[in-house]
Amino acid sequence: MNLSPINTGSVKCNTGVFMKDVGILVLGHGSSLPYNKELVESLAQMIGKRHPGPVRTAYLNMNQPTIPQGLDSFAETNVSKIIALPLFLAHGVHTRQDIPQEMGIDPNRRRGLLNIGGKEVEVICAEPLGVDECIAILACKRAEEALG
Repeated sequence: MNLSPINTGSVKCNTGVFMKDVGILVLGHGSSLPYNKELVESLAQMIGKRHPGPVRTAYLNMNQPTIPQGLDSFAETNVSKIIALPLFLAHGVHTRQDIPQEMGIDPNRRRGLLNIGGKEVEVICAEPLGVDECIAILACKRAEEALG
């Protein structure tokens, strides 16, 4: 499996939008423990190395920026779409209800139009990480690390 970065800045996604015009809002749950936020920020930086558009972070609770603040952080970027990317393994009440509600979009459609910085921007909730070969590989790696 090749996970090397590719140049997607001038590549159009299947909707005809240039990837550089798509923002990614990496969503963490939030925690009173500082390493949770550090983990989310580090993953967002890694995503930013692979994605040509702006990448920001936001948290459902306990940390800053909040989800509305995270969305507002795209105001000066000229993005036409924002993908809300939850760093959650599976769907639950947070991905189905809380995150769309915090974003101000329809939880059933998981997408909607928001005014961000005076511009209409489509916001789309991505699926949770789910079942994927990459996660299985990482799980095996962590199991091996546990052996010392």
